[in-house]
Amino acid sequence: MREKHGLTDTLRRVLEAGGERVCVGDIVEALRSRGFGPLILAPALLVLLPTGAVPGVPTVMAGLIVLVAIQRVLGRRHPWLPRRLRAFGLERARFQRGVEWLRPYTERIDRYTDARLAWLTGDIGTRLSAAFCVVLASTIPPLDLVPFAAALPALAIALFALGLAVSDGLLVAIGYLGVPVVAWLLVTQLL
Repeated sequence: MREKHGLTDTLRRVLEAGGERVCVGDIVEALRSRGFGPLILAPALLVLLPTGAVPGVPTVMAGLIVLVAIQRVLGRRHPWLPRRLRAFGLERARFQRGVEWLRPYTERIDRYTDARLAWLTGDIGTRLSAAFCVVLASTIPPLDLVPFAAALPALAIALFALGLAVSDGLLVAIGYLGVPVVAWLLVTQLL
């Protein structure tokens, strides 16, 4: 069985790293190849939250998802980010307060996730999942025309991304279940 990669432990490792500031680059380094997950998850969540009801936001978030996911499809082991984004950060004390605020949520997520179905979170599995994230993200712009319809592909993307972030293949498998549902939604809503 593969090692479990909990969100709480990952955030703790980021905090333990030296330096007065915690930068986005530090977080991506701590996550290693799992760094694709949170970078895909964040824009997917913005589509799922009420911000996704603002016209155009889902389309922009879909573009960000594609930019990150395509890197994994093409075989990159770690996400590439522009230097300015990698350097963006917070003072360590402020980041620590944020981690403490998030801890109950990350611990809850960690309780329900495990290193299951490891083949879905291996090299080929993550590349295939990233490819499906690209496909699902490409369905978001046309669904942006129908109020809240973009939430369905965003939910499937979020499941893929969370599964990749915590190395839980079961979440990835559930994400795959969303693909035919999104196809059905596209056919019924737009045709």
